[in-house]
Amino acid sequence: MKKIMFFTLLISLFSCSENEDKPTLLEEKAFYAEVDGKKVSLYTLESKTGLVLQVTNFGLRVVSLWAPDKNGKFDDVTVGYENIDRYINNSGERFLGPIVGRYANRIAKGKFSLDGKTYQLPINNNGQALHGGLKGLDMVVWNVDSLSKNTIYFSYLSPSGEEGFPGNLKIKVQYSLTDDNEFKINYQATTDAPTVVNLSSHTFFNLKGEAKGTITDHLLTIYGSHITPVDSVLIPTGEIAPVANTPFDFRTSKAIGEHIDQKDQQLKNGLGYDHNWVLDKKGTDSIQLAAEVFEPVSGRLMQIYTDQPGLQFYSGNFFDGKTKGKYGKAIKHREAVALETQKFPDSPNHPNFPSTRLNPGQVYTQTCIYKFSVR
Repeated sequence: MKKIMFFTLLISLFSCSENEDKPTLLEEKAFYAEVDGKKVSLYTLESKTGLVLQVTNFGLRVVSLWAPDKNGKFDDVTVGYENIDRYINNSGERFLGPIVGRYANRIAKGKFSLDGKTYQLPINNNGQALHGGLKGLDMVVWNVDSLSKNTIYFSYLSPSGEEGFPGNLKIKVQYSLTDDNEFKINYQATTDAPTVVNLSSHTFFNLKGEAKGTITDHLLTIYGSHITPVDSVLIPTGEIAPVANTPFDFRTSKAIGEHIDQKDQQLKNGLGYDHNWVLDKKGTDSIQLAAEVFEPVSGRLMQIYTDQPGLQFYSGNFFDGKTKGKYGKAIKHREAVALETQKFPDSPNHPNFPSTRLNPGQVYTQTCIYKFSVR
């Protein structure tokens, strides 16, 4: 009798341990909705190597991304909400996990000119246009064109004049989980009139797991020798400044928090890090390693690859604990980090920055890869 009880106890303990090591997925029905006559849902992707991604077609938001630590324990390493209503009727942080655009990042006073004509975008952040406006790509329902176990294809037609942008912009985005532990994003866009395009993913990461502590002890490397300094409202001055001998030098790995509170005008402007790095790229269009983030306790390593010239690093400075994540815990100050591959902020107003112009007959493309491993 004792042997049977002991054997049963072993089975019970093994089962609990096994369950703890598996992702706890959000329910699809919590994301059922209809917005502007289009259906919204939640989609789950899985890789052969263990990554699990959940995404909604409302703004292409990454709702959860489960990755194992060095002991095989899974954590959700992205910040998000537990149901679609919290995204649609948002009262907290808006840009949790979506694709942002048509123009990711900021455009000064929401104005830019093309071929002698000035366009005015909605003002939605400190007197500037941010991430595409009041109803950017993060607030629309995308078409789901096809779905497999590890890949999903989306599309959206942004009509001419939407949020003030010229040209009918046809956009395609592919999310996939590869056998190399990668979350890969491919973008493509075409237009029927000259316009500007700068798309990016605004996923927030904490490699400890959502709401499990600060990101200031994450070790960060950015392969960029320069930044584009900003003014007090985070608009680039037009300068391209070296990071050497400044708090912005992450060319060798160091803790995010090592210099984040140092007396520095750029850190004051951003309330921490909220800046675009000019990446040290060999060639212009090839996919190269842009940055690495390592969390020592879990052993999780995330590498970011891109074919874009810039990387926006935002250290979660505006999280204040008033917003709760999908597991009911407050997202506190600097408990999530965004690393957004992109062209430079406010490029249409700076001739010395890489162009974001897209003409008819051209195809905008971008690839961004978040690769996970353990150390």
